[in-house]
Amino acid sequence: MKNRARVLDSTAVYDAVATQDTVTQLRAAIRKVLYALDQAASPVAAAVRRALRRDDDYASPGKPPCDWDDPAAREVLVDDLVNDALAALGAMDGQPLPVTAQDAADLLALVAGQDVEQGEDGVFRIARKTAPDRVISTVDTAARHGHKSRNRRFDGYKAHLSVDPDSELIDEVAATPANAPDRQAASELLGGLAGEHDKPEVVGDSAYGDAATRAHLEAQGFTLTAKCPPSRNTGGRFPKDQFAVDLDHATVTCPAGQTAVIVPARDSGGRASFRPWCATCPLRPACTASRRGRTIAIHPQEAILQRARATQRDPAWQERYRTDRPTVERKISHFTRRPWGGRKARTRGVARITTDLYARAGAINWARLAILGLHHDHTGWALPET
Repeated sequence: MKNRARVLDSTAVYDAVATQDTVTQLRAAIRKVLYALDQAASPVAAAVRRALRRDDDYASPGKPPCDWDDPAAREVLVDDLVNDALAALGAMDGQPLPVTAQDAADLLALVAGQDVEQGEDGVFRIARKTAPDRVISTVDTAARHGHKSRNRRFDGYKAHLSVDPDSELIDEVAATPANAPDRQAASELLGGLAGEHDKPEVVGDSAYGDAATRAHLEAQGFTLTAKCPPSRNTGGRFPKDQFAVDLDHATVTCPAGQTAVIVPARDSGGRASFRPWCATCPLRPACTASRRGRTIAIHPQEAILQRARATQRDPAWQERYRTDRPTVERKISHFTRRPWGGRKARTRGVARITTDLYARAGAINWARLAILGLHHDHTGWALPET
């Protein structure tokens, strides 16, 4: 088999549990603590139960009774649950706990703080914000909210694939929570190739095209073929790409032809301000709405991004990208098709999800090898010479 390239991409894996709201998570987390302490016959269980104030034995699953149409009743319930959670944590503080109970206590502390905030009146209410790494279920604590695009959201995990575009065999797989960026799995997908002298080219979409990922892969000896994340202007005005950045002379030239000097910043990047010219510039309405004028930020690794943008304008680069990128997209379509398992997770947790991904990839690779003509002769298993 050739070792010409590896194409990377990811796809959604929907979790095998229901996403829980704040009330369900708080009550379930308290139940987990009591269950873990009871199973270990820990004397701390009695102390925790004495500390709880709600008229609830936390023995049954699901939400507690409440008039869900009454906002005041819902608010009282949330406050009571948070106070019970804090009381349970206080009762366990400094006490020897079995490992399972310690894990349950850590989960309770996380759930009690991720979705609620205390008002000036001392009442705990559901916060009008979402924690960046919010636990979405006490049953599968590794699952997360994720998105593949601005409008396509899902709960669970991501399956990451590395595919050989010549043989169309899956070279490596990895699993991450759904909120992990694709680039985070790049090192794991390419780890088995790190020691090779003749490393394959790495092909990916813009999710792998940021400066940090480029620098990291280049330092390991890989060549990355990936589109740079597009330069956008939320106001519909001139994006950064319309400005000519000259790193050799530390200047930036705007669409109106004015040139500003790059002033270094502490992070080794910098800024170029066009404030002196913006007030009388005829292109200002198409450039900026700021009263102070337009400023261009220079990335600490701007040189890498500039080089990548110049390279991707090459027709040969574009042809190569169009040729190899669809390979992994076809393989993902195959990977998520039945009977290989579809998109629904059959297990919980990153480790078990990873094991399931390896099983799927192995089955798909065997089917692909049969198509490629894998056969057994007197020398062993072999593929036809190409």
